[in-house]
Amino acid sequence: MLILNNISISRGDLVIADKANLRLEKGKTYTILGPNGAGKSTLLKTIFGEVPFKGDIHYLDMPLSLKHLLKWRKPIGYMPQDTVVEASLTVLEVVLLGRLDALHMHVGDELLTEAAKMLDMLGIAHLAHRDVMRLSGGQRQLVMFAQVLLRQPEILLLDEPVSALDMHHQLNLLEHVCAYTKANHVITVMILHDLSLAAQFSDEIILLGKNNVQAQGHAEEVLTAKIISDLYNVDIEILKDSLGLPVIRPMRKLT
Repeated sequence: MLILNNISISRGDLVIADKANLRLEKGKTYTILGPNGAGKSTLLKTIFGEVPFKGDIHYLDMPLSLKHLLKWRKPIGYMPQDTVVEASLTVLEVVLLGRLDALHMHVGDELLTEAAKMLDMLGIAHLAHRDVMRLSGGQRQLVMFAQVLLRQPEILLLDEPVSALDMHHQLNLLEHVCAYTKANHVITVMILHDLSLAAQFSDEIILLGKNNVQAQGHAEEVLTAKIISDLYNVDIEILKDSLGLPVIRPMRKLT
């Protein structure tokens, strides 16, 4: 279990989180939602050890400590929102960097096969020998996701992993996120902006706003008209899909 206890995060005079608490279990996919500036990306960076904080963060009874940051990050696969690859590498080479600790002058067949399977699973095997600098933003996003999975993480932190993807690839990637999380008993925490998409692909929703966690739970419990309207300052209509999950429809203000 990943535990955040009384976490406070500040940047200058700006309070991002004030004694926030979270309990995150293995084998579950959690999606963080909230308006711009609510601190979603900052929270992921805090868990990864990039942002100073007050309080306690523990994983399997190991505390997050700057003194032992490399040890803390070892089981974490982190995909930030803006991932830039500036070197002229092939897609396969970029994916292999996910296992930098296992790379030598000669890359073994087993690792190559594993990387090729990741690319095939995400539908981008045909890009394996393409220069990553020549790919579209969406294609690079899939490449970086493959790199993160090759690390075989126990904790998966994904900051807007589908922001540059079309509808087909959004669904494909999120299906793999959920399947990987359950099959490998991983703790997955991701950030999405599409509330309806989050409802489909999350075991639990975490709503951030007003310097704290406003709600955590199943989509149908958390994504209510009152909570969403208060956080996002919009009028909404909540529909139900064929599975009974909420579909959030923002309402246009007619004048």
